[in-house]
Amino acid sequence: MTEKLQKELNVQINAEMWSSNLYLSMAFYLKNKGLDGCANWLMKQSQEELNHAYEIADYLNKRGEKAEVGMVDVVPTGWGDVAEVFKNVYDHECHVSKLIDELVDVASAEKDKATQDLSASKWRKKPLQETWQRNSQKPARLAPSSSTLSLHNANKRMRK
Repeated sequence: MTEKLQKELNVQINAEMWSSNLYLSMAFYLKNKGLDGCANWLMKQSQEELNHAYEIADYLNKRGEKAEVGMVDVVPTGWGDVAEVFKNVYDHECHVSKLIDELVDVASAEKDKATQDLSASKWRKKPLQETWQRNSQKPARLAPSSSTLSLHNANKRMRK
């Protein structure tokens, strides 16, 4: 593995850790607002992002390379309403998908087929729509114009 690719994988470890912290912060925020189900869903997303960091570190170690944890920047701690939180989730997932695409590009340029294939298949983010569907939750139900009853139902479904 080239030094450049190793560096980019370590950068991705930090990006995954920051993402984990972001979702954890969102979970705390929504829990404080009484939206335990939404908070629970975000806690699961936080753990998933942390698992991605572990997987990348494990991959580097298995390849005989050095996994490193750099400084993880502070994440936001407040948002407006629940719709704003989930819009931020969607936007962030799009951003991280772009980071993984860039990682695949680096692996390709460095002619590291193993990392290219793994990055493209394992760490590339699924469209958030799949996540919403898996959780029986559509983003439209969390729109600012949604009724309190719809938010209550969404929150209830996300507790699982």
